[in-house]
Amino acid sequence: MPRFISLSLLLLLITAVQADDPPKAPDVKEPAMREEILKRTKVDQDARFAIINWMKANGSIGKEKQTDEQKAEYAKLSAVIKQADTENTKWLKEVIEKHGWLTFSLVGKDGGQSAWLMVQHADADPKFQRKCLDLMTKLPKTEVSPANVAYLTDRVLLAEGKKQLYGTQFTTIDGKSQPRPMEDEKNVDKRRAEMGLSTLAEYAKQIEQMYGPAPKK
Repeated sequence: MPRFISLSLLLLLITAVQADDPPKAPDVKEPAMREEILKRTKVDQDARFAIINWMKANGSIGKEKQTDEQKAEYAKLSAVIKQADTENTKWLKEVIEKHGWLTFSLVGKDGGQSAWLMVQHADADPKFQRKCLDLMTKLPKTEVSPANVAYLTDRVLLAEGKKQLYGTQFTTIDGKSQPRPMEDEKNVDKRRAEMGLSTLAEYAKQIEQMYGPAPKK
């Protein structure tokens, strides 16, 4: 059974390393909102780091071979992620309804990155993800990261039953990581470069380093 890489959008490990380091104390229009976003993102990231570490320790064991204790551990870690995503999505929907997309000038580059991360993890509400993507694509590069747009574009397209454009979404089948269905794969690196992303091969190495090998049948 394929394992979809739904946790592979860790802000500190992939996207942020391809962008300039955000200022620690930026002059923004909504500093309190920025602080709230960063606080919520930490909860998101802590939960995902916990389950990734668990996967590295137990990933070589197929689900059918896991002990009852291992299954319970994974279920508990997954529940923490689900709760964080549910609460963050609800909060972010209310904020965006009032302010529109949270731009760099509004909440800082780190705040904007964090808002994007919350949307990436709002898979339970694909219509909201599409709404956010449409808002982001209308903004200049000074207000939103092109790399973030690329990641969310792929997320939304796959949720809509279409093929991704940038190869950011991976799955693992029988221990091998591979991109989910992709449009015009021959030119993917060109599209990735236009959005400030590394090559697909380099990104695949990052995925493997982050998660370790997937369980084999």
